[in-house]
Amino acid sequence: MTATEVRDPVRSALESVLDEVRSKTSGEVASYIPELARVDPDPLGVALVSVHGVVHEAGDTDTHFTIQSVSKPFVFALAVDALGLEQVLTHVGIEPSGEPFNAISLEPATGRPLNPMINAGAIVMSSLMAGDTADEKFAAIHAGIERFAGRDLVVDEAVFSSEAQTGNRNRALAYLTLAAGTLGSPVDVATTAYFRQCSISVTARDLATMAATLATGGVNPITRERVISEDAARWTSSVMTSCGMYDESGDWLMRVGLPAKSGVGGGIAAELPGQFGIGTFSPRLDAKGNSVRGVAMLEAMSARFELHQMQHRGEPLSPVGSLTRNGAETVAALRGELFFSGAEEVFARLSPLLSDDGCLVLDFSDVTRVGDAAARLFREAPGVAGQRTDGGGDKVVVRDPEGVLGH
Repeated sequence: MTATEVRDPVRSALESVLDEVRSKTSGEVASYIPELARVDPDPLGVALVSVHGVVHEAGDTDTHFTIQSVSKPFVFALAVDALGLEQVLTHVGIEPSGEPFNAISLEPATGRPLNPMINAGAIVMSSLMAGDTADEKFAAIHAGIERFAGRDLVVDEAVFSSEAQTGNRNRALAYLTLAAGTLGSPVDVATTAYFRQCSISVTARDLATMAATLATGGVNPITRERVISEDAARWTSSVMTSCGMYDESGDWLMRVGLPAKSGVGGGIAAELPGQFGIGTFSPRLDAKGNSVRGVAMLEAMSARFELHQMQHRGEPLSPVGSLTRNGAETVAALRGELFFSGAEEVFARLSPLLSDDGCLVLDFSDVTRVGDAAARLFREAPGVAGQRTDGGGDKVVVRDPEGVLGH
């Protein structure tokens, strides 16, 4: 093992994943956009960016390609943040379509595209961005995507021109949403902004950073800039989970179990909320429009590194570190990070220790973080110091020297 591998075992693990999938050469590059038909089919890269801003990468992570449909969840997030979820949902649904990305998938009653991850829904999202002209709307999109990536990004003008010349099906989808009353601008404005959006040039590292920004709850882990709200990040991750891999989304959720979005440029962005973002790149696509080796990489990583969101992690460490008795006083030393389930365990284990002539001390000295819901449970629990009205002594006393419970 080299010194470099010792310093970054994650990179070594990523390189082993590349070795595992390198021989998979099935599939074809996207051909319906002439400029994409000319790309080199062989590059292969994967990057992982943690919520702490640490970058691990292997393979061709500096190779540029156009973002294509991987842009869709990020524009949805920007629209939700700008307009509010309820307003956005008057224009687009959030249900899986079970159809190809370019299908005519509109709700019969409302005319809304079924979700923002298919082309019809994504065009509507682009139409809702600020500005009256295509240039103004794209400027808002471009600036937002750059904040997700944490750096300046350029448009591949050759790909944009190719998309604009061959994008009549997307224009047809836009006209259908216009007729249904869900498009937020004239067709030419919406589609031009959308074609430019899809033509932004990125790398696998960019996609990993963008996905990690969702994983952190909306803060770019490298620049530390808040890009979108926590709510927008959570809602976007939810839609990616159910709709991000087109009509293969159900199979993806079962096999990989990560919120993800693919694009016909060969990229996939995936995330494990609260932990990291992943970006993969390999141009050959399967029949669904997903990168063959990108899917294989993420399947391998999910299985090998136990990344599936539904993965059972075993019995968690008890939040009660120790119990000591001092006369009528029982001291419970709590530890680690406490969220709702941890608070429930504390109350379930310790409530039987309460007695008429004694008190329970909850010591938070070794607790590093308390979730908002758990903090409310602790603050509002009957018998906590200051809550009694019968004149008796406190049954539960909280020691919180670091103020982790908040106010």
